[in-house]
Amino acid sequence: MSRIITVAGAQMGPTQRADSRADTLARMIALLDQAAARGAKLVVFPELAFTTFFPRWPMGREDAELLGSFETAMPNPAVQPLFDRARALGVGFYVGYAELTPDGQRFNSAITVGPDGAILFKYRKVHLPGSDHVKAGQTYQQLEKMYFEYGDLGFPVTRGPEEWGRPVLGMLVCNDRRWPEGWRCLGLQGVELVMIGYNSAAYDPNGGEGESAELRTFHSTLAAQSNAYMNATWAISVAKAGNEDGAGLIGGSCIVDPNGVVVAQAKTLGDEVILAEIDFDACRQGKEKMFNFAQHRRPQHYARIVEQVGAVAPE
Repeated sequence: MSRIITVAGAQMGPTQRADSRADTLARMIALLDQAAARGAKLVVFPELAFTTFFPRWPMGREDAELLGSFETAMPNPAVQPLFDRARALGVGFYVGYAELTPDGQRFNSAITVGPDGAILFKYRKVHLPGSDHVKAGQTYQQLEKMYFEYGDLGFPVTRGPEEWGRPVLGMLVCNDRRWPEGWRCLGLQGVELVMIGYNSAAYDPNGGEGESAELRTFHSTLAAQSNAYMNATWAISVAKAGNEDGAGLIGGSCIVDPNGVVVAQAKTLGDEVILAEIDFDACRQGKEKMFNFAQHRRPQHYARIVEQVGAVAPE
């Protein structure tokens, strides 16, 4: 069974607050078509792909605009054309979206869809950045903690379909990629491909002048490279980028191999497809040798490390 497929990252340029859902979906389908025409069998879209990054805007929790940014079912009539087109092309995809559950919970979620159009599994963002209240004096807010609950599904993996070589798939969303815990939970389950969508500010979203767009892009790529290497997995990390209503988002979408090498990276801040042919068996070198968890993990010694760290006197 071949375990080599072509995958794509479908970076999206900015989606303005006034843009219609239909126009945004048309852009996504155009990216899907481009990727499929170049041989992709799996396409990764960004976080909150169907809307602008609405957590920068202060709104009441029952505000009509805010509620209109959430999906109450997946798929639903507004996004069904993306599912239909992907199924017609025989291409699977990852996509991030705002989820409103029947009992009123709200999550920053992502799903992976197989080439038959069926949802393979779902993930809900765990590491929510930003604030749970509006900060006075800031031009742009980061209100994910105000608009979303913390993810409650853990870090699941699933097997992809036979035509992809049955890879072990995992998902993260945006800020999750900066935390090693999520990657390690996936790595301990044998993950071979981690898919990530993000909408990361091109400035310090919590205020201050200490983070430039260049530094934040560097950190984004570094997180994908280092964690892919340490967990011997492929990674696809895909941005929504550019200037949304005056607020910048970094680009830097990339595909990283299990050695931590960037094999494809976006060159623009607009709609752009990046591709790579990936071999899931390339994960074996790291998983069976350097990061052979069964042989090399020594959790019985971790408590001693914690004791030593805890013994350090605070300054």
